[in-house]
Amino acid sequence: MDLKEKAVLAVDALEKEYPDAQCSLVYDPEKAYELLISTRLSAQCTDARVNIVTKDLFQKYTSLQDFANAPIEEMEEMIKTCGLFKTKARDIIAMSQMLIKDYGGILPDTVEELTKLPGIGRKTANLIVGDIYHKPAVVCDTHCIRITNLLGLSQGKNPLQVEKQLRAVLPMDRANDFCHRLVLHGRDVCVANRPKCDRCCMKDFCSFFQGDAPSDKAATESKPASKSASKPASKKSAAKSSKSKAK
Repeated sequence: MDLKEKAVLAVDALEKEYPDAQCSLVYDPEKAYELLISTRLSAQCTDARVNIVTKDLFQKYTSLQDFANAPIEEMEEMIKTCGLFKTKARDIIAMSQMLIKDYGGILPDTVEELTKLPGIGRKTANLIVGDIYHKPAVVCDTHCIRITNLLGLSQGKNPLQVEKQLRAVLPMDRANDFCHRLVLHGRDVCVANRPKCDRCCMKDFCSFFQGDAPSDKAATESKPASKSASKPASKKSAAKSSKSKAK
């Protein structure tokens, strides 16, 4: 099968497995900037921790103007447990000020404009474009990159390159939800360093599980031992073994 066919199989399988997949960050849909702020806080921090922090944060600062006017020391203290709090506090205040000054308080609806905001990269920009504006988007976080590499839908770990590869093969009207489902699948089944391949709904067409040149060393090292016992060796492995014996 070609990559587009495999991509559709993956999208279908995850949709069946996680029908209600959505962003795990909690925010008010009427205040789109909250998702932007939450996503900035989530860098090197769990979504669960971010949701704990933003519960108080969004109660204290109830408008974009409040964030723009927030004292930097006060902001740092409130988000301290999210890590990298000095940089994040600075970015949150600066992006709020820029949104008011340059965009009239409205979040831009393109990746190109969103990435002009302080601290906002393509991952966050794609999330906003997909979740807020419901436009085709590919959110290339660590789960997306790792799992699509293992599936054989992408190669490499450069987020922009993986995004381009996935845009070329995914049904883009379903891509945003697919990325949310990859996060759930990555936490529940395809766990970094210890994938539970026997439970995976995509194992029948997963390049890693099928033994085709895995691209993730950590995942390769944790491949279930039972699989090699229950499956014949690949042609390449068998040929290599034969040559070794001949020598």
